[in-house]
Amino acid sequence: MICLTIAVLFGGVWKVLASDLPYCPPSGYFHNCFGTYSWYDGDKYIGEWKDDKQHGQGTQTRSDGEKYVGEFKDGKFHGEGTITLADGSKYVGQFKVSFPHGQGTRTFANGVRYVGEFKYGKAHGKGTNTLADGSNYVGDFKVEKFNGQGTYTYANGSKDVGEFKDGKLNGYAIRYSSDGSILKEGIWKDDEFQRSKQLE
Repeated sequence: MICLTIAVLFGGVWKVLASDLPYCPPSGYFHNCFGTYSWYDGDKYIGEWKDDKQHGQGTQTRSDGEKYVGEFKDGKFHGEGTITLADGSKYVGQFKVSFPHGQGTRTFANGVRYVGEFKYGKAHGKGTNTLADGSNYVGDFKVEKFNGQGTYTYANGSKDVGEFKDGKLNGYAIRYSSDGSILKEGIWKDDEFQRSKQLE
């Protein structure tokens, strides 16, 4: 067996990708081997293969500048990995059939950052979303939107704590000022205050 090593950028830290697999043949069927393949459209893969598909550790670079470094399964991003887009946006975490799925961190080029659970490419479950101005939401997500219990803290320090639906306050919630005093407490609908708790 031949041990190959290549340096790859993974999660912002230089690491060495090692494989105990033999070199793949110059052409033909790639199986249980380590090799490089370039497509006609400019895409390129360097890494491990099984049954003629990317499988194991590898690096895939697309012609549009997108780059993925991490684990593959049956030709798909699957396991732990990092994907970086041409505009600098990045996701680091778990993948399933080429989608962010499980725990991960997604950072957009504009500074917006989400840390938490994903389901088939969407923020879904428990997480924290931080905007460029410093405001953030911590709580439940469903297909990218605030859904369930959460806390939204504004850049000025005031915050909303309670129930959210489709990205807005819906249900029982408390709005606090930046000094921690209660401004409003009661029932909300689509971010609009409806009635106080005392009227329940």
